[in-house]
Amino acid sequence: MVTANNKKPRFTLGQIVATPGALGALESTGQTPMEFLQRHVVLDPGELDEEDQQTNEEAVTNGERVLSSYLLSDGTKLWIITEADRSSSCLLLPSEY
Repeated sequence: MVTANNKKPRFTLGQIVATPGALGALESTGQTPMEFLQRHVVLDPGELDEEDQQTNEEAVTNGERVLSSYLLSDGTKLWIITEADRSSSCLLLPSEY
């Protein structure tokens, strides 16, 4: 089985930022942004359906925005969005979009 830990990064993250909600949710579960950023940068599908996974594959090739969706250990959904120009990546809750 191939895991996020042994895949190579597919794109650059740029400046990493996070919303207050995302930081609070991570803190409440004791999880770190890095574990999700490592999954994001290798296109770990997380909670994405096949169509969204394909959109991300195309986004990497075409220089478009990349979106990942993961569940924290308490079931809270966390999104990570890397901008098309790869200048920044933001961790946020869907309600903060």
